[in-house]
Amino acid sequence: MSGPTVLAPTLPAFLRAPWVRRVCLLLLCSAYLQGGIDKLADFNSAIAEMEHFGVSPAAPMAAVVIIGELGCSLMILTGFYRWLGAGYLAVFTVMASAVAGPFWQMTGAARMSAENGFFEHLGLAGAFLLVAWLDLAERRLAPPK
Repeated sequence: MSGPTVLAPTLPAFLRAPWVRRVCLLLLCSAYLQGGIDKLADFNSAIAEMEHFGVSPAAPMAAVVIIGELGCSLMILTGFYRWLGAGYLAVFTVMASAVAGPFWQMTGAARMSAENGFFEHLGLAGAFLLVAWLDLAERRLAPPK
């Protein structure tokens, strides 16, 4: 998805401008960039977060999360195997939401808040899957180089 999309040629030209797509992808990845940078800047807090959610071994898993958040965001933003980076972040988002916000084990206001967050993250995962699908479709439809 580096140039004007072949899937939406009827969009107005300004919506097909490369900068519009880049901004949209940056917005989609912003939480993962921010999270990865924060965890990298304070690795001890990243380890503590893993321990808080019962993830072990905490230090290696914190490193995997940082690499995944930053690496896959960069893959999406640069277009380097964008579909793979987006797919990874979709799966990661669903798994992290299940670990961090198991609303089905809660009651009252805590359940409502966790349930809302969980379904918002499902929407985010859906957006990543859409990016992956569009990238694969555009690769298939693009003229050979």
